[in-house]
Amino acid sequence: MFKIILVVCLVGSAIAAGPGPEVEVLRFGSQVDNDGTYGYEYELSNGVTAQESGIGGQYANGGFRHYSPEGELIELAYSADSNGFHPVGSHLPTPPPIPEHILRAIQYIETHPTAEEQKDRQIRQQYGQ
Repeated sequence: MFKIILVVCLVGSAIAAGPGPEVEVLRFGSQVDNDGTYGYEYELSNGVTAQESGIGGQYANGGFRHYSPEGELIELAYSADSNGFHPVGSHLPTPPPIPEHILRAIQYIETHPTAEEQKDRQIRQQYGQ
């Protein structure tokens, strides 16, 4: 039942949106090798481009670009590996700088280890870690 409702909602929203501008595929290429390496790239007439390459299930590198409704060019490059997804783009939010008092507190904590941390350091030094 849920699937039927979902399909009806999707079809309804597509009909409500109406036909969009015609978009043509200007360039398309893809390749998949037996060793798991793959790659694809495409370019559309509305300025959208994308590409990706990698080894399935291990890592990927790629990127895409498109124009926002305001006409701004949005470009994103990314890599994905065992450490996660790593996007890079000027449109992505950046964290604020760390306040000075927090930096001082971190430095104090690093230079004044607890007794347990000192023991751990000694053990690591003893065993060459």
